Amino acid sequence: MPLFNLFKHSDTAAPDQTSYEQRADKAGLLVTNEFEKALEECKKTVDRIAKECRAKNRRFRDHEFDLQNDRHRCLHGLSAIRYEPSDVRRVTQIFNNPEFFVDGADSNIVQGAIENAWFVSALATMSTSKGLVERFCVARDEQIGVYGFTFFRDASWVTIIIDDFLYTNIPKFEELSYAEKQLYHHDKERYNESARKNGKGLYFAKSGTQGETWVPLIEKAYAKLHGCYAALSGGEECEAIEDLTGGVSTFIPTNDIFDTDRFWTEELLKANVDRLFGCAYQALDRTRSGDYNPQISGLIGNHSYSVLKAVEHNGKRFVIVRNPWGASEWTGRWSDGSKEWTKEWLDALPELGHVFGDDGQFVMEYKDFIECWDQIDRTILFDSSWVMSSQWLHVIVRPLPCAWTYGDVSFTFKIPEASPAVIVLSQLDKRFFNEISGRCHWTFDFILYKKGEKDYIAQSSTSRLYKRSVSLEVASLVAGDYVVHVRLDRHVEREWDCYSPVAQNRDQRTLSRGLTERAKSRTIASNFHAEAEASNLPIPIDILAGQDLSELEKKALEIAKGKQVEREAEARSKEAEEEPRRYKDAERKEEETTTTVYHEDGSTTTTTTLTEKVIVTITKRSADGKIIETKEETILLGLWMQKRRKGV
Repeated sequence: MPLFNLFKHSDTAAPDQTSYEQRADKAGLLVTNEFEKALEECKKTVDRIAKECRAKNRRFRDHEFDLQNDRHRCLHGLSAIRYEPSDVRRVTQIFNNPEFFVDGADSNIVQGAIENAWFVSALATMSTSKGLVERFCVARDEQIGVYGFTFFRDASWVTIIIDDFLYTNIPKFEELSYAEKQLYHHDKERYNESARKNGKGLYFAKSGTQGETWVPLIEKAYAKLHGCYAALSGGEECEAIEDLTGGVSTFIPTNDIFDTDRFWTEELLKANVDRLFGCAYQALDRTRSGDYNPQISGLIGNHSYSVLKAVEHNGKRFVIVRNPWGASEWTGRWSDGSKEWTKEWLDALPELGHVFGDDGQFVMEYKDFIECWDQIDRTILFDSSWVMSSQWLHVIVRPLPCAWTYGDVSFTFKIPEASPAVIVLSQLDKRFFNEISGRCHWTFDFILYKKGEKDYIAQSSTSRLYKRSVSLEVASLVAGDYVVHVRLDRHVEREWDCYSPVAQNRDQRTLSRGLTERAKSRTIASNFHAEAEASNLPIPIDILAGQDLSELEKKALEIAKGKQVEREAEARSKEAEEEPRRYKDAERKEEETTTTVYHEDGSTTTTTTLTEKVIVTITKRSADGKIIETKEETILLGLWMQKRRKGV
């Protein structure tokens, strides 16, 4: 199901008018408008929950994502991945003096039990841009334990509300062995204070700053967004940044960069200004070396790193990078304590924003940065000067085998005035229901034309396998109509078409949640048919509010009857409009539908067939051709057909 997104500057064009039917709430949106609405909704929800909880003298418990009472679904969902945390505790039980932010968001973040370096790196990257993290950590009441966040999913802002329960890897005192209790002199209070406080025992991600809570809480909210913690295993840093900021990411292979000087000036120096960067390299082949995990000077393959800053100092170019593990750093040139750090260069540390220490942050010279990393992910951030139009479609493609070609789907759009543009083609975010998303993985690309012209303007790259989207940036499009043609390719990797073997073995309740989320995601397509997903779609509470089911059924019948009456009236009106035209057309074609039969006695029979009737004229003539008698009979068309069938 591809999505077409168009971002362009609002000060150069009015809201888009596109050639396809587009949802009104998705056309020509100021990028910040929907975000502001989501913020307001999130704040109102948090305030309402806090008031309700205070009135009941209760802390908030999120029954939709209850870590304590719905452990299996919150941890594993439909996935085969397994986690075994020891306990569940509230933030106030884990920390002595918890603070959501300690002097603002910081890049000192430590990955937990999930293989989600991609997400933790995204948090670290964004925390270097002042105020960015605070934007999506919207509202909270820390005493009641309710927190509200916003995420960008499938071209819309989504509000996620959570409580403050978190998983820990430190068991209760009573669960310790005799030998373990002996280490604490069988003192439960001593054990709780030294081992179970100050965030030491958090099972998943945590802040490296003592007492800071925003990291595990936003990770929990992101897990709820995607159904469970296991859904966060494996991903791309750029996709996490898109989800957190609403930006658009581009994959840049370093060996495709033509001019590295231009890339430094036009791209990296803008890091954390209007764009964010991450980097990684493909894992090395260990066949020859025999190493279990071969590395490049301490750098780990298939692992996401954050670009925190790019600085030019005394003629040298430096990039400050961070490993989300909070350890395991670069050991090459300009690494902590290396010979390059002479007294002269130590003075550069404050400008670089770096201090020595095994904290996961390190400095690389730019040429080493380009040499070591084989991929850079860049995410453009949009401000209020941009507007967005989007269109989702459910696309039916030809069965395999078939040609790899354009022609399965196209999009059109209009730009009233010249504007820079970013065009995105995407598929649904399937992280919540990946195990029941089908047997194919898709790659795709597209080509952009000005309508009516033969030469294309630009062509996107092909999306990477397992990746969600591909984008194209155009410096300027002149006013006019444009056409985007899409080329789809599929990779059949599963024998099963709908459910994975793992999903089939899940309890029906967990499977139902996945099916519901899949159905809800599909509803955004403009050609979505609700009948196909009727049993999986939840009924909005606004429809049920204040009414019992008998009242709703009665209203539904009245609505159905009303629609039937409307359809019948519309049909009658249409028939009345067409009737004069039918007679006019019949009269115009009268000569064409007239036939004459000559008989042996000299008489003739002329038959004229009109729309509603048949006119039969019988003329008798004398031997010399004079008309003796003329008879004319008008017969309704239906009766005429009966007579014809009877041979009359």
